[in-house]
Amino acid sequence: MATTIQVSPELLGKLQMMKMHVKESYEEIIWDLIEDRLEFSDETKKNIAQAEEDYKSGRFKTLEQVKKELGF
Repeated sequence: MATTIQVSPELLGKLQMMKMHVKESYEEIIWDLIEDRLEFSDETKKNIAQAEEDYKSGRFKTLEQVKKELGF
């Protein structure tokens, strides 16, 4: 049984950008994302969670900051 889901215009735009071809359905895109997520190891999931926490807390450097530190 098919169902309808509501997504924000921002998410719809992201899904549209992820299409590999015009006829690709949003369901195919979502399945691809789910499969990719399931393939992550526990260690990778832990690292992603840590990176998200660091980002939210402002513990990161921009590319420009890194370039400046390295003298580029």
